[in-house]
Amino acid sequence: MAKKRPQTKAKRPQITDGEIPVVGAREPCPCGSGRRYKACHGRAAAQAATELVHRPFEGLPGECDWVALRELVPAATAELTLKDGLPEGVPSVTLATVLPMAWPALRRDDGSVLLGLQNDTASGDISRDLADTLQRALTTEPGTPVQGRRAPADGPRLQDLIDLDSAFEPVVHSGFEFWVPDAENATPEVAASLERANAAAIPTVRLTGVDAAYWCETPDKNHLRWVMPHPEEQLLDALARLHAAGTSSLGEGTRLVGSFRAHGLTVPVWDLPGSVGAEEIEKPAAEFAERLAAALATDAPLTPDERRARGGLTNRQVTLS
Repeated sequence: MAKKRPQTKAKRPQITDGEIPVVGAREPCPCGSGRRYKACHGRAAAQAATELVHRPFEGLPGECDWVALRELVPAATAELTLKDGLPEGVPSVTLATVLPMAWPALRRDDGSVLLGLQNDTASGDISRDLADTLQRALTTEPGTPVQGRRAPADGPRLQDLIDLDSAFEPVVHSGFEFWVPDAENATPEVAASLERANAAAIPTVRLTGVDAAYWCETPDKNHLRWVMPHPEEQLLDALARLHAAGTSSLGEGTRLVGSFRAHGLTVPVWDLPGSVGAEEIEKPAAEFAERLAAALATDAPLTPDERRARGGLTNRQVTLS
């Protein structure tokens, strides 16, 4: 048999992960491995893009309010404080629940930035997508909206850009007039768009006596939706204890009907009579917060009645995200 001729291996270029460009899934990977991109570096990129972050707002000031503004509140804004301060020519950065045309962000004519929260995101990490949109909005031309895209897998998150010691104070609006600086003198087209958006908005009020609790009005009844930071299992146990004891309501005619699960947090929901407004529920909500704190501090095993109450609450839980 003929001897095999020794093969010389060409030295492959060394490319770091951060330098690898995105190519077609079936094309050779630029790292020089000889494998297709989707089976090499594309696999990690795809996983990073789709891996779901269950608590994307964890660590941000006002995490519970971030969840509420993302999922529950129609029209609200909150001023954002950046770690490195505002760039030159950007007088302010404002988070908004939603923007016209569902834009991810908008750089206004005066240079200020509006960042939309209630938008579809391209990856499993809302925080990273929003941070990418924010960074692009800070440098785009004034008077220009920012379009959505998939954020780089190694890009910063909101937690890297926002001052974590700053206050997060949402302002709930009755309509979307914050879209335009001078709503009263808006063009007929803009005025018609505002009218349609305002007509679809559910009247909502943020309570002042407790954190991240939002009263809302619907045609049949009113509701209180309260985003809570406690671990889900511990919170459900505490709610079950109060429910079994008959102390889970917020007063006559009110009822704890279940909860949402949103972005890693639990959102208990109460039905309220149509006659009960936001002001009337402030005191009962504060009193409930005290009862809940005592129930959360209890670690005794659940009684049979409490276990049944917990099962009922779990069965009525809906996952929003």
